[in-house]
Amino acid sequence: MNGLSFSLAGADLLALPSGALFWPARDLLCVSDLHLGKSERMARRGGPILPPYEARETLARLARDIDAVRPRTVICLGDSFDDLGAMRALEDAAKAEIAALMAGRRWIWIEGNHDAGPVDLGGSHLHELQVAPLTFRHIANPDARGEVSGHYHPKARLALKGRTLTRACFLVDDARLILPAYGTYTGGLYSDSAVLSDLMAPEARALMLADPPLAVPMPRRTCAPGPARAS
Repeated sequence: MNGLSFSLAGADLLALPSGALFWPARDLLCVSDLHLGKSERMARRGGPILPPYEARETLARLARDIDAVRPRTVICLGDSFDDLGAMRALEDAAKAEIAALMAGRRWIWIEGNHDAGPVDLGGSHLHELQVAPLTFRHIANPDARGEVSGHYHPKARLALKGRTLTRACFLVDDARLILPAYGTYTGGLYSDSAVLSDLMAPEARALMLADPPLAVPMPRRTCAPGPARAS
């Protein structure tokens, strides 16, 4: 497993190339913002038609991570479904795959802003979860410490030899960790955006997704901001 090791609040963690987080001491795997059913939701609302394969691809990647680390606990850190209608419209094959991934382990759905209602697929449904010394929630609390969150779909860009490298990334400082979006077809918010620059400490790092992830100082307005957003 070509992950990148780092620590938060005394917990030794591993950033995986897929965008998942593994906590070996707790046998805990955490993913954020799967947005399953996004293509169905966009079609239902008259938006652009996307290939209807995002749930299949996202779940296949999650299955590979689960097979690699064999976690006892999986936390889905909010916005696991693009909305409740998308959850209900999931194909039977996708529901069967989720059931297979959940079998034999503790599975926790954290409430997100896209999926605030009940989850009918088993597991536990919580607003947030404390596993000392960390707290898992969907949207960061600026006053929190030892916090793991998602929501913003962070990504970073670097200027390298006249070219720009853009990757989804983890953002981490001494107080918090923000996970990248795990799902296919998810947009992103650049790390040099005002909201992320204000939220993260000056010494924050971006762990850019690669194999293994690449740790760099969090880019902050070193290049012109672009049109990107979290979904």
